Amino acid sequence: MSREYRNALSCFATGVTVVTTQHEQTDWGMTCNSFASVSLEPRMVLWSIRKNANSHVAFTQGAGYTVNVLTADQEALALQFAKGSLDERFAGVDMQRLDSGRLKLNQALAWFDCSLVQVVSAGDHDILLGEVQHFGWSDQSPLLFAQSKFGQMASSLV
Repeated sequence: MSREYRNALSCFATGVTVVTTQHEQTDWGMTCNSFASVSLEPRMVLWSIRKNANSHVAFTQGAGYTVNVLTADQEALALQFAKGSLDERFAGVDMQRLDSGRLKLNQALAWFDCSLVQVVSAGDHDILLGEVQHFGWSDQSPLLFAQSKFGQMASSLV
């Protein structure tokens, strides 16, 4: 992909999430900013994963995933889940195991525990559509990502 195209795409600000799953008795987690709402009824969300990601099989062959939306003060957590071994990614993270078996980050701004409904091939990524089984949220500010930098909103939305 050309650098110019990536630069243009980076002008669209997104939230930052950590997506987790459990596959073959192993917990997997990764930072993701391709999360989006799909449908209110039924409750559905999506995110995408590179086809050559080392966690691709775990997320596309598992029963589902949990999306954890990060708060403005969780930039270090976003970086922690972006690289390194699974042990390094989960080290020192305050988590809770949900009834689904997947992990929820306890300090997340919002979380969505999803059953995997469909995997759609799209270029060098797969789109994972999930039906939200359980969710929660708190009243904090979100972590944002744009132009290859983390940030936060300057003021509260009205």
